[in-house]
Amino acid sequence: MAHELEVFADGRTAFATAKLDAWHRLGVVTTACMTAQEAMSTALLGGWNVRTAALQAVELTADGVQVLQVPDQVATVRTNPATGTTDLLGVVGKDYRVIQNEECAELINLLVDESGAHFETAGSLRGGRQVFLTMKLPTSLRLAGVDDVDLYLAVTTSHDGSAALRIDATPVRVVCANTQRMALRASCGHYTFRHTTNVKGKIAQARSAIGLMWDYCAAFETEAQHMIDTELALTEFRKVCEQLWPLPDNPSTRTTAYHARRAATVEDLFVNAGTQANVRGTAWAGLQAVGEYLDHHAPAADAAKRAERVLTSGTVARLKQNAYELLTA
Repeated sequence: MAHELEVFADGRTAFATAKLDAWHRLGVVTTACMTAQEAMSTALLGGWNVRTAALQAVELTADGVQVLQVPDQVATVRTNPATGTTDLLGVVGKDYRVIQNEECAELINLLVDESGAHFETAGSLRGGRQVFLTMKLPTSLRLAGVDDVDLYLAVTTSHDGSAALRIDATPVRVVCANTQRMALRASCGHYTFRHTTNVKGKIAQARSAIGLMWDYCAAFETEAQHMIDTELALTEFRKVCEQLWPLPDNPSTRTTAYHARRAATVEDLFVNAGTQANVRGTAWAGLQAVGEYLDHHAPAADAAKRAERVLTSGTVARLKQNAYELLTA
C-alpha cells in the first residue's frame, strides 16, 4: 500500500501527534495535548477553503477544441496550505455540501467536552481527500485483571464525497499496541454525523455518538472477557488461520513459501510471544496473535506505510473482523 500521508512541497507532512504510539510515525510531535483547532493548525489542516468549481470536458476535433460543460457534477478544490495554489480534491454531485476542516473541529471539540478525551493525532491522507484525528479517552480497561486496553476515538471525513464525518471506537491493547477496531455482536462501534448548522443539533449528535462509543466499550469488555475465558488449542488456531489466509489452488513455489512463513510467524506469536504471556492458550490470545501480525509483522515498505495501513486499510480491518467472528463462533 502506498504511503498516503500528505507531504507538501516544502517537505512538511500533514500530520500531528501528541505522543508516540502505534500509528504515530510522521509529522509534528507535540509535547502537550491539543484542542481540535491546535491539532488542525499543527497538522496543516487549517485555511484550506474547500470549495466547488465548475467542471468542463475538453474534446479535440477536426474543427478545433470543443469545451463541454458538465452540468450535474462539480469539482471540489482547496487552497494548498504550503504553496497557496489550488488543488483538485475530487468530483461530486452538484448538490454536494462542502464542510470545512474548521467546521469538523467545532463538532469534534463537542465530542471532547462530552467525553473528556484529548487529541493525539491529526493529519490528511491522499492529497487532502481524507482528514483524520484520533483522540484518547480518559479511561482504560483491565481485562481479567491481566490485560490493559486503552480506548481511542478515530474521527475521519472526506472532501471528495467518498465518506461522511464518522467516529469509530478503537481500543488499543497496551502491551503490543494492537488496534482492536471491529464490529461486535452487541455494538457496531461507529457513528456517522449528519451535517447541521444548528448548535443544539450538533450537541445532540455529539452526545449520541459518545453514548454509542461507551456502549461499544462496555460490549468490547464483555466480549474480550469471554474470549479470555475460552481455551484455544493450537490445532484450532491453525484452522482459523487457514480460513483467514487460504492457500490458493495450484500455488507457485514463491506463494507456498510466503504462506508458510506467514503461518509460522502467526503461530509463533500465538505460542511464544511475550505479549500473550498473560492470556496464552485462549481465544483472546488467538485474536491478538492475528492482530499483532497485521499491525506489526506483515510486510511493509517502511514504518510509516505500516502505521498508515493500521489506521486506514480495509483489508486489515476485514481480516481482524473475520478473525473475531471465527474465534467467537
